[in-house]
Amino acid sequence: MARKFLLSFTLLLITAFAFSTALAAPSATEQVKSTIDKVLAVLQDGGLSNDAKRDKIRKVISERFDWRGMSIRTLGKNWKGASKEQKKRFTAAYRRLLEDTYLVMVEEYTDEKVDFVKEDIKKQKYAQVNTLIVRTGAPPIPVNYKARLRKDKWWIYDVVIEGVSMISNYRTSYQQIAKNQGLDGLIAQIEEKVATGDTPAASSGS
Repeated sequence: MARKFLLSFTLLLITAFAFSTALAAPSATEQVKSTIDKVLAVLQDGGLSNDAKRDKIRKVISERFDWRGMSIRTLGKNWKGASKEQKKRFTAAYRRLLEDTYLVMVEEYTDEKVDFVKEDIKKQKYAQVNTLIVRTGAPPIPVNYKARLRKDKWWIYDVVIEGVSMISNYRTSYQQIAKNQGLDGLIAQIEEKVATGDTPAASSGS
């Protein structure tokens, strides 16, 4: 009887702790909005050159974007078979490519307003923050941020722009390249793009 009571009491404590943790968890929308507001502030700073703006934005989003998580989701099963060195090289090169992809997107909407429409939470640790870029005389553009909660901080692991996932977009082509040329071949291709400036932000000019 005492043993049964102890078990029930323990389960009650675990449930109460989980509930209180969920209540105390920070808002995904608030944290994502904080990052986007910082990005927009940099873009609207007339005292900075384009290169200086990009450098500052890279630092801002690096405090919110989970580059390793993005790399894992993109490589899929290839990540498990990769060596530590391959993981390090891929993450570094892929990070630069994703930074540039995001930079090109936000630079197009420097003077636009961002509305935060909805927040969906799953399993208390996954969130999707839906936003709309409101444009004058044109339809709004939906940009949704997917994030995961780790130690009271929401880390973005994907950005879905007009229904197109940044991660899924690269994953399809990268997995095919890895299949045909091996993981080293894929990494070499991305590294070459970064080294030669053949990335979205570089192509858009300074």
